[in-house]
Amino acid sequence: MTGAQMVVKSLEKNGVKVVLGYPGAANCPIIDRLSFSSIKHILTRNEQGAAHMASGYARVTKTAGVCTATSGPGATNLITGIATAYMDSVPMVAITGQVALPLVGKDAFQEVDITGATLPFTKHSYLIKDGLDIGKIVNEAFYIANTGRPGPVLIDIPMDILKKEFDYPETEEKINIRGYKLAGKASESQIKKVAEAVKEAKRPVILAGGGVVISDAVEEFRKLISKTDIPVISTMMGIGVLEHDSKNNYGMVGSHGAKVANVIVNRADLVIAMGSRLGDRTTAHCMKTLTESDKLIHIDLDPAEIGKNIVPKIPVVGDIKDVLSQLTPLLSDYKISAEWAKQISDYRKLYHTEVVSEDTGTVSPEYFLEQLSEKTGSNVYVSTEVGQNQIWTSNYFCFRHPRSFLTSGGFGTMGYGLPAAIGASAAQDEKPVISIMGDGSFQMNLPEMATICQWDIPVKMVVLRNNRLGMVHEHQFLLYQNNYQAVSLDGSPDFNKLADAYGIRSGYVTENSAVSAAIDEMMSDKKPYLLVVEVSPYEPTGDSLNDKVLPKKEDN
Repeated sequence: MTGAQMVVKSLEKNGVKVVLGYPGAANCPIIDRLSFSSIKHILTRNEQGAAHMASGYARVTKTAGVCTATSGPGATNLITGIATAYMDSVPMVAITGQVALPLVGKDAFQEVDITGATLPFTKHSYLIKDGLDIGKIVNEAFYIANTGRPGPVLIDIPMDILKKEFDYPETEEKINIRGYKLAGKASESQIKKVAEAVKEAKRPVILAGGGVVISDAVEEFRKLISKTDIPVISTMMGIGVLEHDSKNNYGMVGSHGAKVANVIVNRADLVIAMGSRLGDRTTAHCMKTLTESDKLIHIDLDPAEIGKNIVPKIPVVGDIKDVLSQLTPLLSDYKISAEWAKQISDYRKLYHTEVVSEDTGTVSPEYFLEQLSEKTGSNVYVSTEVGQNQIWTSNYFCFRHPRSFLTSGGFGTMGYGLPAAIGASAAQDEKPVISIMGDGSFQMNLPEMATICQWDIPVKMVVLRNNRLGMVHEHQFLLYQNNYQAVSLDGSPDFNKLADAYGIRSGYVTENSAVSAAIDEMMSDKKPYLLVVEVSPYEPTGDSLNDKVLPKKEDN
């Protein structure tokens, strides 16, 4: 069979049902053979969209999403999506076509060293030089992408190899990759130290990261919390580990997190970080506290993450699921003290703020998200873009399920949300998928609305419209004396007319009192739907603030 047939057969053997991508001369042999396969190929409108769709698909299915692109600009358009997946530990297999092998290295038409370009943000990459290696390499790629700390793997295949015929191996080699070893059972002695430290602490708190979700350890995590009542704060990627309205959940920590979460982590005398990189946004308000004390326990599958940003008192390398299975029995008779329970409860009351629900001329994003949670029962997948829409959703949507929140936490990629929602919807038809976007980020990948229409994908699109790049606008208010530059989105289209041009129904809401009916209308539609929500450009700094509050910076 041809190399392209070998690729498709190998994908089928690895259980692939959907490939997202864009054709070109170099990957056309694969696209051709997919038409004779059980695998569905979804044509996107940009290769970046294909990578983000593969990411959304992977997060829902818990297995590697697959995207494909041609050589040169097609391959480089995948780069942002690959890097996004890498930063959030999302399994992905990206297959790119390459110029014919004799032309590699000669600056041929649409040639690019894509394996070299993606080297810093892939788990591994391959340039196939022998067609007989195709089956073995595809199998290895899925194994690497899905195991250990998940991530993207790239396979680059010259077009002449895709066209040539080879004998497909009758027997497959057992996967044995030199230098690639999975973490074994976590050290029992280290876990005993963790249990002892918890019992000795007066004010413990658990910081839950995305690693708890990735290791599929949510059930074990919730069991530990129900037994011990240890308060939980989370990173953005850890949202959903506990139900949003759980009495033990104190919200997202960090630079854009809940005030109560930041206060609790700074008042704690022991912080148990589970499956978190302890990145700068997470530790923005507690770095000094953690680095100048010995109160950090860091548990992570990837040993490279432990001590990278903060040196812990007790390091534990291991899969969170395994760690919890050992730790929970050691804390079977443990409960936090009544004093700590009362203190954190008082903090919650002290820092609680009421959401504005009366009409003000624009919609309160906090109120909208609370209403959306209530009316959907949180039984939906929600994707976001990056910026204010992401922060509002993180803090105010009532997530109850661990894999229902799809966002670019590590890389902060605008243009991620809409294609990720498409990938999540293509992966399943059980739950509705809602993409919450700002009007700036929506315009990054809005041509993927055509993908929605072509493949009849029922994504619900919510655009929080403020005619600004909201997060930068807020940043310029706080740090640049209201010198608003390059943040106005004047010239944006009428999004409702745009939806109509695509044949998509839409709605428009400008007051809180109209939110409930608008959400009902959107969710009752079984087809794609676009809802434009008018938001004040001065959220969250307040409607009373305007361009005249602070003096403009002088030209000099």
